Amino acid sequence: MNDTLKELLKTSLYLLGLLLLALFIVTFIGQRTIVDGTSMCDTLSDKDNLIVDKITYRFRNPERFEVIVFPYQKEKRNYFIKRVIGLPGETVYIDEDGNIFINDVLLEENFGKERIEDPGIAINPIVLGENEYFVMGDNRNDSFDSRFSAVGNIKKENIIGRAWLRIYPFKKIGFVNQGKKDREK
Repeated sequence: MNDTLKELLKTSLYLLGLLLLALFIVTFIGQRTIVDGTSMCDTLSDKDNLIVDKITYRFRNPERFEVIVFPYQKEKRNYFIKRVIGLPGETVYIDEDGNIFINDVLLEENFGKERIEDPGIAINPIVLGENEYFVMGDNRNDSFDSRFSAVGNIKKENIIGRAWLRIYPFKKIGFVNQGKKDREK
């Protein structure tokens, strides 16, 4: 009986250690999230399973064209996945022809799936504050993003991390397209 109790205690401590390790990983290192919707097509598709890197932005700021994950209206379970377009201190403007301007310079990018039909509030210049980011989905005409006041600019402290790795569907496993370096490949 004494050996049984020791074995039970040993197993319980082992399981507690695994639970604490898993909690540490999900809180500080990475977590799984599922894409809900088509706002990031063709880069990401509905129901794609991703690993979110929660470490990188502890050491550096998000960069233009990185795909980030942040909570939708402060609900911790619902996340938006969008691409960074505007950086802190910049002025973002989208004209009637769907062109994006950063500090009055036309943004050269090829992530947008199509011509932007609705510039939303960005029809007027939006000045980003310190630690604020302007984000958009790649499927620009089917994306609820910073162009709409209900989403607005995203503060750095609200960014969960960057979409790093697609793990499902298995035929599409790979790193998420994160910007200029990936575009040049």
